[in-house]
Amino acid sequence: MIKTERLYLRPMTLAEAPFVLELLNTETWIQHIGERNIHTIAAAEQYIQDKMLNHYQIHGFGNYLISLLPAGAKIGCVSLYRREGFPDVDIGFAMLPAYMGNGYAYEAAAAIMVYATEYLKLPVISAFTTPENIASQRLIEKLGLSFEQTMIWEETQEKMFYYAKKI
Repeated sequence: MIKTERLYLRPMTLAEAPFVLELLNTETWIQHIGERNIHTIAAAEQYIQDKMLNHYQIHGFGNYLISLLPAGAKIGCVSLYRREGFPDVDIGFAMLPAYMGNGYAYEAAAAIMVYATEYLKLPVISAFTTPENIASQRLIEKLGLSFEQTMIWEETQEKMFYYAKKI
């Protein structure tokens, strides 16, 4: 669990299924991250189990819920993922549209970067984004990651920008 000046970050749980259902079906998630075909609470619970809780069990880190202090409104998520076929852990972030543009994603991602480097001792952090997602590119660069290459994401055959930072 991580606290920043305005945010509280903690591992996602099955109780967040309604929030995950809402987040995964926002226009920005679908446009920049991709359609997950999660349209019910039960499907959101299964997604959390398969994609988030299993990752925590295997790697000890994963997807973290972002809540506002002090009220606790759930506003987004930030993640550290070790993806099959990639050598480095990548950072990701997503916010509900109502909370975009307030610096919350950067505040959460910067806190996770500190956690990843100081506690997890990860030697490299990477990130992926679509070429049209300028806001994510700016945030990734603000975190200190550098553009490495353009690549094709195998699952979707979509062009992606790959960034990395050696710690």
